[in-house]
Amino acid sequence: MSGPGAPDEGGPVTLAVSVPGLISLHEDTELTLASTGKLLLLAAVAQGIASGRLDPAETVDLADDDRCGGSGLLGVLSGRRWPIGDLAVLTASVSDNTATNALIRRIGLDRVAEVAAGLGLVRTRILDRIREPRLPSHPPTFAVGTAGELARFAAGLDGRLEWTRIMLRWMAHNGDRSLVPALLAHEAEDREIPASVPAGMVWVANKTGTDAGVRADVGVMIGRGRRIGYAVLANGPAGGEHALVGRVRRAGLAIGRLASPVPGASGGGASPREPDL
Repeated sequence: MSGPGAPDEGGPVTLAVSVPGLISLHEDTELTLASTGKLLLLAAVAQGIASGRLDPAETVDLADDDRCGGSGLLGVLSGRRWPIGDLAVLTASVSDNTATNALIRRIGLDRVAEVAAGLGLVRTRILDRIREPRLPSHPPTFAVGTAGELARFAAGLDGRLEWTRIMLRWMAHNGDRSLVPALLAHEAEDREIPASVPAGMVWVANKTGTDAGVRADVGVMIGRGRRIGYAVLANGPAGGEHALVGRVRRAGLAIGRLASPVPGASGGGASPREPDL
């Protein structure tokens, strides 16, 4: 198991894992989030829609400065005007960088910070819009935060408030299941929150983040045993992303055992100090 500064295949790796009340591994270490930081923006949009401050049908004209490489579809689509609700779905489902920038321009980073503070996020924050490339004159990264704060945020998406139901619907459409859920039995196209989950399976709504030296996954997992919020953040040297993916997936197995324990297995839980983390 690697902690901050521990060597791992070419350089230091930090793995942070949090499931509130169940797993706490370096959960207070501030790390680079990549696109998992977009959850803060989505929360601001969802709260705005739920409160009536934002109309999901309001259209936003894409500015040239919004367009950005990396993940997403809008950079190769011809449409120039998109509803706020569609931009949010694109941000949640394919981590669209252009949609993200358009929403940031419409909502404002000050509003995102206000919503984040209201949710108890102190060290988890968006620093800038998405930039490709990111120059020395720009903030050093898009977003930073801690696994503990993000896992508690995810655990709070319980569907009791309208904005949390909106968030879960968006996150359930995420097409990237390559990290925490990758080795777990789940139906990636099951978008509706289930009333029950078959034994040995889980339901997941999540948001991933990938960048050079970053692999991260934050979400809600529902199993036969319980419903949990989780966050797994892995930062390491550029070029060592394959090793980070392995670490995140092994953490996913431990989280899956908590959500859907194997019948008859002893313990039914996972320790944050298990060697396979």
